[in-house]
Amino acid sequence: MSEQGHSTSALVAARIERRWAAISILIIAFLTGMAVFAGVHQATLPQGQVETINPTTLHLSGEFVESNLGSAVEPDGSVTVRVVGQQYSFTPECILVPANTPVTFRATSADVVHGLLVQKTNINSMLVPGYVSVQTAEFKEPGEHLMPCQEFCSVGHEGMWARVKVIDKAEFMKMASTQRRLSCVK
Repeated sequence: MSEQGHSTSALVAARIERRWAAISILIIAFLTGMAVFAGVHQATLPQGQVETINPTTLHLSGEFVESNLGSAVEPDGSVTVRVVGQQYSFTPECILVPANTPVTFRATSADVVHGLLVQKTNINSMLVPGYVSVQTAEFKEPGEHLMPCQEFCSVGHEGMWARVKVIDKAEFMKMASTQRRLSCVK
């Protein structure tokens, strides 16, 4: 190959390498921009308000004592459900909620990381010892939803299930007028 042909080939190769370098830089810039957009505009940042609790004493006093777990009607007509996850169960095991009513789930863990997932809803949260997870949902019609632990929490994990039973709002309110806390386990 002549020296001029070699020089032309080197120029062509250099031009192609510069183009591919520019394309690579544009791809990296685009992906970085997507990550920034998702982080800022899609609300994937950490919660602005974090509630903490002492997991070693939560069963002794405060909002997560056993007598305070389950569903309760708030003064504004909404319903708050308090749940504790511990190896290898949820307390209460069956949660009773009304249809067509805002329901706030407040949950925590007493020991290790658990997952609170109510199937066929938007409720999917990690229960981390020392923190209170809060999620809100509204169930449109009566029925039952399974609530498995979706975070591996040790050898008994596969047996950690609960359920959410949705009943008619009028029936729920009638029951709530005679009981402070409701669950479908008598």
